[in-house]
Formats: sequence, C-alpha cells, structure tokens
Amino acid sequence: MRKPRDYDAELKALTDKARQLKTRKVSQLGELVNATGADALSAEVLAGALLDAATTTDAARKEAWRGRGAAFFSGQGKGARTGTGSEDRSNLGSAAAEPGSAQLPLGEPGAA
Repeated sequence: MRKPRDYDAELKALTDKARQLKTRKVSQLGELVNATGADALSAEVLAGALLDAATTTDAARKEAWRGRGAAFFSGQGKGARTGTGSEDRSNLGSAAAEPGSAQLPLGEPGAA
C-alpha cells in the first residue's frame, strides 16, 4: 500500500519557498538600486522612472535600457553610470514636470 501524501506539508514547503524567493528578489532589487547609484534619487523620482519603464511601449527605448543594463552587469557599467547615466539623471529631474518623458537610469525593467 502506498504512503498517503501529506498535502499540508507540501503546501507549507511551497509557501515557504515562495516567501524566500520574494524576499531574495526584494533584496536583489535593493542591491541593484544601490549598485547603480539610483539610491541618490528621491523615492518619488525613482518610482516615476520605474512607472515610466513599466508602461513604455517604445521597443527602441527598452532595447537601449537593456543594452545599458547588460553593460552594467558585464562590468562595463561603471562607465555608463558616471558617463551618460549622469546626463539621464539630470534629464530625469527636469522631466519630472513632463509626465512620460523621464529616462530610466537603470538597466532593463524587471531585471531583478
């Protein structure tokens, strides 16, 4: 006779695993914000940039962000952070009054 499955224990294990994954994802997002220098931005500016990235449908813009993100993760991103990234940050501050025009100084959205 087969041993019956303990569904409650399996469900608890899956719930614990999901909680660990979510905690790790949030932690990695915080590390990414710090590593890119985006922690210097106000929470409002950072949230606005992320909202713009999440809602943009411009494929070229997303590809540019992806490229900068890939360069950052491959170790070439240190120059991108202090080079064109500083221009993007200055544009981001001035674009706050113009909804939908903010440049995201991070890599690809959802990369965390």
